[in-house]
Amino acid sequence: MPSQRSINEAERLVGAKLGGTPVRAERMAAVANIYRAASAVRQHLENSVLRGSDLTWTAFVVLWVVWVWGESETRRVAEEAGISKGTLTGVSRTLESRGLLRRVDHPTDGRLVLLALTPEGEEFMQRVFPAFNEEESFVTAQLSDAECESLADGLRRVVLQVEEHGEDRRRSLLNGEEPAPRRSGRRPRN
Repeated sequence: MPSQRSINEAERLVGAKLGGTPVRAERMAAVANIYRAASAVRQHLENSVLRGSDLTWTAFVVLWVVWVWGESETRRVAEEAGISKGTLTGVSRTLESRGLLRRVDHPTDGRLVLLALTPEGEEFMQRVFPAFNEEESFVTAQLSDAECESLADGLRRVVLQVEEHGEDRRRSLLNGEEPAPRRSGRRPRN
């Protein structure tokens, strides 16, 4: 179902709201549309191919990471999936209970846990990923192959900018201070 608020209308309203405020509108539009596109694609994939498999986006990404990288330490899986280790714990337990993933003690460090796909998990990914890719093709249908390659390259450069220079930028913005701890959004208890 199309959004009640179009991208074009949102961009027009932002321009009107900012008026004479000096901003780099093309950069703002690029970042806003990265977010909007990611949200729209995630929602579409969760409501189509992943719904039929009773998986969330996060669960699929965890399976994908372990499928691609093979047996991996939980810290690495969480990092590659872009989630916290706490979130990974819940997701991996769910996937383990469904028989798709197994947790294995690290052979030399008892504090670490490895994740690996079960044979059922391997079969599942080999069966589901082609359907997932069909939906990737659907959501990019208005782009040519060359435009897809250009978009992918541009987004890789955005990721690299943040990965390679983001920490220095954060330190600069904070005048060398450590960032305040993240808050959940809940008010502190009195």
